[in-house]
Amino acid sequence: MQDSTEIEYSITDGIATIVLDRPDRMNAFTGRMCDELVAACDAIDADDAVRALVVTGRGRAFCAGADLGEGGSTFDDRGRDPAQTKAARYGEVDGVGRDRGGVVALRFAALQVPVIGAINGAAVGVGATMTLPMDVRLAGASARFGFVFARRGIVPEAASSWFLPRVVGISRAMEWAMTGRVFGAQEALDGGLVSRVVGDDELLDTAYGLAREVAENTSAVSVAVTRHMMWSMLSAASPWEAHALDSRAIVELGRDADAAEGVTAFLEKRPPRFPLRRTRDHTDLVPEWPRRP
Repeated sequence: MQDSTEIEYSITDGIATIVLDRPDRMNAFTGRMCDELVAACDAIDADDAVRALVVTGRGRAFCAGADLGEGGSTFDDRGRDPAQTKAARYGEVDGVGRDRGGVVALRFAALQVPVIGAINGAAVGVGATMTLPMDVRLAGASARFGFVFARRGIVPEAASSWFLPRVVGISRAMEWAMTGRVFGAQEALDGGLVSRVVGDDELLDTAYGLAREVAENTSAVSVAVTRHMMWSMLSAASPWEAHALDSRAIVELGRDADAAEGVTAFLEKRPPRFPLRRTRDHTDLVPEWPRRP
């Protein structure tokens, strides 16, 4: 990740950090930022040393949305260099180029480690939708959110028509998406978009404290499997699907070394030392999620 110019990526004590790093543009989203975020996620999934990810923004914003520097043609792919179209860069889905917000959101969704959003300042447009696949969203007191797409003549992207109603419920999702208004951290908390609001100066400490809870106390394989189970079961047709998946996972993990270590460490009243590795152990226990069409 040494060639990154629009994000900063680092790892400390098993916790990866991604900082959106265009403070002069309020961390507005670009194609390059999309590519760098995907590359960082690829690096995380390949590295057993990483146990959790914290995502935040540099300066006074988390992400102010898409960079609108091209003016009225910002969202128009026609006339672009063919090599720079969305279809050329990210492939197609149902015959059209994939939207960049969705490329990032679905890559966050597929990660094998928990993702904690530390939302500082404005999170608007794709700056809001990219956070929806994150497992926990924490907001600083000055955070502001907006699903502003209808006010720009477009529609919510980043697969947010799937994620947002599941995170906050259909009524709240429709209110925010139809009005496109910007709202504060307290309304985000009341609506279930974030789990906590803390002082701006406490935001990163709170996020890292949560990440350390995961890194120091849990099995990486258990967390990876749990993450995909929880998200994938949001669209299951019946709790029997969850029951079938739970039953298989309990049998397979219950026979392996992490389960033995977890119980033994508890009985001996000591920190656990889990031997399994998420990059090699039980990688096929849960079907791929999100599954490509």
